[in-house]
Amino acid sequence: MEVLSLHSHTIPSRLLQFRRRHRRSFSACSAETLIASAGGERGTEVGGGDGGGGGGDLKSWLHREGLPPCKVLLKERPSHDGGNHRPIHYVAASEDLQAGDVAFSVPNSLVVTLERVLGNETVAELLTTNKLSELACLALYLMYEKKQGKKSFWYPFIRELDRQRGRGQLAVESPLLWSKTELAYLNGSPTRAEVLERDEGIKREYNELDTVWFMAGSLFKQYPFDIPTEAFSFEIFKQAFVAVQSCVVHLQKVSLARRFALVPLGPPLLSYKSNCKAMLTAVDDAVHLMVDRPYKAGESIVIWCGPQPNSRLLLNYGFVDEDNPYDRMVIEASIPKY
Repeated sequence: MEVLSLHSHTIPSRLLQFRRRHRRSFSACSAETLIASAGGERGTEVGGGDGGGGGGDLKSWLHREGLPPCKVLLKERPSHDGGNHRPIHYVAASEDLQAGDVAFSVPNSLVVTLERVLGNETVAELLTTNKLSELACLALYLMYEKKQGKKSFWYPFIRELDRQRGRGQLAVESPLLWSKTELAYLNGSPTRAEVLERDEGIKREYNELDTVWFMAGSLFKQYPFDIPTEAFSFEIFKQAFVAVQSCVVHLQKVSLARRFALVPLGPPLLSYKSNCKAMLTAVDDAVHLMVDRPYKAGESIVIWCGPQPNSRLLLNYGFVDEDNPYDRMVIEASIPKY
């Protein structure tokens, strides 16, 4: 018996293009978003003026809270659903860049990690007892923070995540948010089973939220009367989980409590590319991005998404990469011997 490994674009981009034209409206964390109704900003430089955001827009907030001068700006990519969603933002070069240039450096004070949310001891206990994943903990924290509205320190960042609504760089949601009818697009693909399996996993994590809330002293003290499963329905938690999943960064060579991070200016504002080697890296007291290729001013900046096949890219980030060198289909076949 021989096992053959073949390149296979098992989830063609035309499927996502069809899905874009037929998708429903979703909220990243709840049915009620924090996004203001003001118009978008095209090519506005990061760290620029308030932009009509009332002190809450992401760029002015980062600038005000200590973001160093950087070489990127935010631009808009139109939505493909006929106007049901606002355009998504993406990070682009604000000037010509060369390989090795640091595009931006976000201070740790502006990065959301479990160390900041729960503390090292609680994180270690939760993870060793398999009570909850890092993604679920981050999703729960952001849901609580969202309830605070503009009082939350993270309000501008949460508002940006709401704007993105868990959509990937093709402006398509993860299939975890697709309807049963839409999941039928994946009939015949093993990805459909992966979606259903992940959905069951999210349900198990939701059922553990109350236990974790009691175990995590910091969460209990901050929100003593908001029992998670009473404050948030499963559907809201699922939407928040998917939104976090689409933008979480796995940092290397850091403590357990810092390895999963939500980085303003990181994904989903940064686009993923399978043949790119640039990564968000923890350096001293910041997370920075060193580009691996030259960019012209205005070009979208990309980072590596890890060695993931297209099925995983679709499930986690809502896109596929037709040039993905890690996409394989394993075929078992008997080869007769002569």
